[in-house]
Amino acid sequence: MRPFDGARVCLGVTGGIASYKSVWLARLLTQAGAEVDVVLSRSAREFVGAITFEAVTGRPVHTELIVEGRALDHLTLARTAQVVIIAPATADLLARSASGQSDDLITAVLLATRAPVLVVPAMNDKMWSHAQVQANAAHLTALGYHVMSPEVGPLASPTEGAGAGRLPEPESIMAEAARLLEPSGVLSGRHVVVTAGPTREPVDPVRFISNRSSGRMGVSLAAAAYRRGARVTLVHGPLEMATPRGAHAVAVETTAEMAAAVRAALADADVLVMAAAPADFTSAAPAAQKLKKESAPDSIAITRTVDILKTTRDARRPGTVVVGFALETEKVLEHAQGKLAAKDLDLVVANDATESGAGFGTPTNRVTIIGRTGAPDALPLASKDVVADAILDRVEALIRGR
Repeated sequence: MRPFDGARVCLGVTGGIASYKSVWLARLLTQAGAEVDVVLSRSAREFVGAITFEAVTGRPVHTELIVEGRALDHLTLARTAQVVIIAPATADLLARSASGQSDDLITAVLLATRAPVLVVPAMNDKMWSHAQVQANAAHLTALGYHVMSPEVGPLASPTEGAGAGRLPEPESIMAEAARLLEPSGVLSGRHVVVTAGPTREPVDPVRFISNRSSGRMGVSLAAAAYRRGARVTLVHGPLEMATPRGAHAVAVETTAEMAAAVRAALADADVLVMAAAPADFTSAAPAAQKLKKESAPDSIAITRTVDILKTTRDARRPGTVVVGFALETEKVLEHAQGKLAAKDLDLVVANDATESGAGFGTPTNRVTIIGRTGAPDALPLASKDVVADAILDRVEALIRGR
């Protein structure tokens, strides 16, 4: 999986109860195609064994700075790594690395490597908020390390409650590592607005008109744009998964609310990807109270909702790349090409809602990307993450050509 496929990752694990999450992180990195070299501190081995990491990575685990026959391990690990991740990073690790010590294998690798370094602290919230720990974290940032802030949540001590010090989830760490691995491209520093999910149009206080969209495609696009260095705004309706790390999420309910949020985000947007499936119809007169079966009308009058791409056209800045989606059940390419012209799009992504494995509610999709010029580009069935990258590759090509 891009950008981990074939990448060498050095994962340093220091002692803390959060080290159990590092096992899952190592597993995710390996499943994504990375070759993961795990380095365990002495204290980390008190919490999780080397054999556990060897089992999930399929690679030897490194534990000591000085080993007969492998005295240069720290240099080999430092030289071959494309990214170094320290997760969890204890207060002790922050202090020793900030002062340039190299008294164990992890700190020696940090001094010897020239790869990007992602430091992920985890500790008690009182420790994390201490001025010395904050100063050490700030110094590491000044040295060029990328320091993730701990999350707020339940901590190890049952008497402490929740606070800022919890290790971020492995998926979030993966997202930050991916951003460091991804080569800098034309989306770096640009503002990308993505929409995702369905909208819900009220019929009464408990019922609504909607569709089967899960939001997976939009979430994959937002995650891929963030990985490429973009500043991402994700305008979304109800989703079946969490919003991706790095995206500024704007939650909406109705199509009109989504249109307003998109208009606001377009003020400085470079790219708009309209991957959401907003409801096309709404109740003409939503009931103020729940409709009862005994007294409900035989039919409900509906009316069209706002067309987001059309009504926000005047809010686009000159040069904004606009991508739309066309989910159809017949004449797929014909309808998609009509949408391309009618809504003044740069690209339209067409797919067939009736095809197995594509469309709503699946982790995969089969799409055809249509531009203003050139032949339609039909992609094979692939994960929505892969499809997202294919779409953004086309967006980057358009930006380079302008």
